[in-house]
Amino acid sequence: MQFLQQLGIKLFNNKVGNDEFGNAYYEAKDGRRFVAYKGAPEPSKIPAEWHGWMHHSTDTTPININTKKYSWQKIHLPNLTGTKNAYSPKNYAASEKKPYQSWQPK
Repeated sequence: MQFLQQLGIKLFNNKVGNDEFGNAYYEAKDGRRFVAYKGAPEPSKIPAEWHGWMHHSTDTTPININTKKYSWQKIHLPNLTGTKNAYSPKNYAASEKKPYQSWQPK
């Protein structure tokens, strides 16, 4: 089934470009825009430049735009919730080991 989907995408749609994660972006003849994810389909994998194109904020594809990257800008990361790289506040693991004590008013 996945092979037929990929064949249909490539035959009936115009490939616009790829991002740095390997996701491929397409535009249908009726103007719809969509992405073929590399790996698991996770919408948070779409970088900001491509997000604007996907939502028709701009008609210029990011491959045609020369965006300047500043030293303070971080590299785009997908949503890491549920993975070993998920954000965890300092001392979170240590606070889990302490038994819970409810607050008692005086």
